[in-house]
Amino acid sequence: MGFDPHEPEQRNQLNDALKSADISMGELWLRYFSICGSAGEYEVQAYSQGLISLPVFQRDLLAMAANELIDEKPQLHAPYSDQLNGAEANGAGTGSGPTGTTGTPDRHLGDTGKGTSR
Repeated sequence: MGFDPHEPEQRNQLNDALKSADISMGELWLRYFSICGSAGEYEVQAYSQGLISLPVFQRDLLAMAANELIDEKPQLHAPYSDQLNGAEANGAGTGSGPTGTTGTPDRHLGDTGKGTSR
């Protein structure tokens, strides 16, 4: 089929990333096309299924388009207690961390404070 040795791995990882981020092939193609990708939507679909090969530069543009779309997705995180609704009413601090301050705490949770400081 003319694949270079890394093309199947690059394609599989692209497909995995798109699936994990819930990005459609149409969304990918539109972003890819907007950054000067030259393959048509059907060609990108065929590439994603392993039916055709694309040149390295076009594959890298697809990766760039996917990464841009992934970066635009809101990232999930576990909230601190003061980030939840009603936290102020419960006497929680106004910061965004376990100590009620912004930034990272001076010590890890469970650290007794004895020994070396960080």
